Amino acid sequence: MQKDINPFNDMASILSNPILNTDSYKASHYLQYPPEASAMFSYIESRGGRYERTLFFGLQMLIKEYLCRPITAEMIGQAKAFFTAHGEPFNEAGWRYIVEHHDGYLPVRIRAVPEGSVVPTHNVLVTVECDDPQVFWLASYLETMLLRVWYPITVATQSWHLRETIRAYLEKSSDDLTQLPFKLHDFGARGVSSAESAAIGGSAHLVSFMGSDTVLGVIAANHYYNEPMAAFSVPAAEHSTITSWGRERETDAFRNMIAKFGKPGAIVSVVSDSYDLFSALKVWGTELKQAVLDSGGTLVIRPDSGDPLTIVLQTMRALEASFGSTVNSKGRRVLNNVRVIQGDGVNPDSIEAILAGMDEAGFAADNIVFGMGGALLQQINRDTQRFAMKCSAIRLGDEWHDVHKDPVTDAGKRSMKGRLTLLVNRHTGEYRTVTLPVAWDDRTVEDDWDEALVTVFDSGKLLVDVAFSEVRKRAHAGEG
Repeated sequence: MQKDINPFNDMASILSNPILNTDSYKASHYLQYPPEASAMFSYIESRGGRYERTLFFGLQMLIKEYLCRPITAEMIGQAKAFFTAHGEPFNEAGWRYIVEHHDGYLPVRIRAVPEGSVVPTHNVLVTVECDDPQVFWLASYLETMLLRVWYPITVATQSWHLRETIRAYLEKSSDDLTQLPFKLHDFGARGVSSAESAAIGGSAHLVSFMGSDTVLGVIAANHYYNEPMAAFSVPAAEHSTITSWGRERETDAFRNMIAKFGKPGAIVSVVSDSYDLFSALKVWGTELKQAVLDSGGTLVIRPDSGDPLTIVLQTMRALEASFGSTVNSKGRRVLNNVRVIQGDGVNPDSIEAILAGMDEAGFAADNIVFGMGGALLQQINRDTQRFAMKCSAIRLGDEWHDVHKDPVTDAGKRSMKGRLTLLVNRHTGEYRTVTLPVAWDDRTVEDDWDEALVTVFDSGKLLVDVAFSEVRKRAHAGEG
């Protein structure tokens, strides 16, 4: 039987080929730079957006997955076949030079702010430099791949700000701040565009929280960041496990959940709006109340339809009427033995509205857990934080020259120029982007500022392998 030699039949090899992990027009760019170009410097920044600060996360995943393997002759052949048929020139000599002179490893230096750092927008987060005159264009060729770091950064940034929102309400209404890491649960796996998105976005959420049903996100955090177990979940019902009993046996379905999972100290979540939420709440508070109490566990009711704020408050009031509540030291009521998880219509705005409404009604934030799906992992894009990667300097012969864009039609797209770095003030934590070499006007100021970027990758080698626990610690260092 003849062996299949079509280079495009193996999608796994295509997706792992860095030469193909780019935009089509990048293949022609090596012919477009000044002929005396010998080195190039690029950077990544958030040019503003929904949030004024970004939580840097995810570059380590990308580097481990795509940049630590060497370019091979097979990869070059595969790319040559594609670009030739695709209508683009192909720099076969340049890629073969990488194989022959660098053992296939990309002669690129990547520096970045430590993962978990929370940095104001309009600052450099990553720099990419190639000073090999034969393949200097690599610093720009890798833009397509490297700029995808916008996704984990944006997810991590949104979750970090949501943690800040929830923490504020816990501080105001609760006696127990230890529950904070479990207050926003990832429901986003089915709402993303790919398994890879679930892994990348799901792991980014876990920088700020420890609850997730996105299995691939948990595994990615464990794998790429050396974590034994990054997140946890609990047994929970879905509509099929309730409705399969039939409407007339819904109470039996509920009872089965308590019998199977209601153990001392355990948490069991039961969706209760399959037919009539209010009838279900009545059943929970009467016929099944003793079973809940005898189990020693905590029952979490999930309403899954209706206006989120209205339904959450109605659910809590019904549960309070049946199970009672206890007033804490903040003067807020905490439900006995039961909680509510809201997983429908959850986004940054509804989380704020629900918490505010609960506080106004006298309920502590203890009573609610949020499950967030599409809004967590999918309702964001590169423009949410306006991410860009731009060339800011090029070496022509032996001399570096600044490079930048400054379109008259959109000042917001003005790019920075020069070989850049990020400094951090060792006393205030303030960040500042500057050009290299740093020229100081005041020696005292110089002594107050430290280099914030570290070299994380150089010529095929990952130089920093940070643990997930360290990322979390850095991200939340400012919490009281």
